[in-house]
Amino acid sequence: MKVIKIGAIWCSACLVMKPRWQQIEKENTWLQAQYLDFDQDQDKIKKYNLTQDSLPVFVFLDKKGQEFLRLDGEIPIKELVKTINKHKDK
Repeated sequence: MKVIKIGAIWCSACLVMKPRWQQIEKENTWLQAQYLDFDQDQDKIKKYNLTQDSLPVFVFLDKKGQEFLRLDGEIPIKELVKTINKHKDK
């Protein structure tokens, strides 16, 4: 499973989520994660059809690279961990 984290430096919710993701990634070294900046990586995020009002966005991809889940906004760390563990084998 891979998570594409899309945010921006001007997004307050993105700043809140950054340490949560850092903790999750530290505790789950198997998890593949990639951060894309809404302003700097427009060519890469265009396919996700996002607006700046939806940030932060977390796109979960299976082993084949297919999106199976999308979450946005500030998400409690317990909910993220539960979601990751539930879909760990995808």
